[in-house]
Amino acid sequence: MSNRRRVILITDGDEYAKKAVEHVAKEIGGRCLSMSQGNPSKLTGAELVRLIKKTPHDPVLVMFDDSGIVGEGYGENALKYVALHKDIEVLGIIAVAAKSHDEEWTRVDISIDRDGELTPYGVDKYGIPELEIGRINGDTVYCLDELNVPIIVGIGDIGKMARRDSYKLGSPITKKAVELILERSGFHDKK
Repeated sequence: MSNRRRVILITDGDEYAKKAVEHVAKEIGGRCLSMSQGNPSKLTGAELVRLIKKTPHDPVLVMFDDSGIVGEGYGENALKYVALHKDIEVLGIIAVAAKSHDEEWTRVDISIDRDGELTPYGVDKYGIPELEIGRINGDTVYCLDELNVPIIVGIGDIGKMARRDSYKLGSPITKKAVELILERSGFHDKK
């Protein structure tokens, strides 16, 4: 049996994202690494791996944020370090859309719109489907195409999307993205 920690990486780390991710982690019986919150990310990849290893159980939901910095910023450097670490198994990534059109984008395997519907199209920060299939624009997504992960799910701005993903409503879009990653990864079958 592997001692690798199973994680879901999330490319958003503002206060709204933190509340949503904490709520969803509790709902699914996982752990949110709340200390990974930051806009931009404050902790290094090495610090995050140490904290992940200290959590009592999987899956661990970890946030990363570049705060709109173009190119590979602090959040992406930390994300790459965590994703490539030998003691970490990435179950999937939630790629969060931002308003940074024509700056940074990534491929996504599937998106979830603000109504909770699966779509092959990318979505914008409001969770509205865009015109391109399998692609979203964001500010902490520059390096995702370099990573070999099982699934990348695109969604709008976590905890927001015209209040449709508010933690007060249970963050249903974020929760659906996490559940989709757990289902596709076979997480529950490996317990």
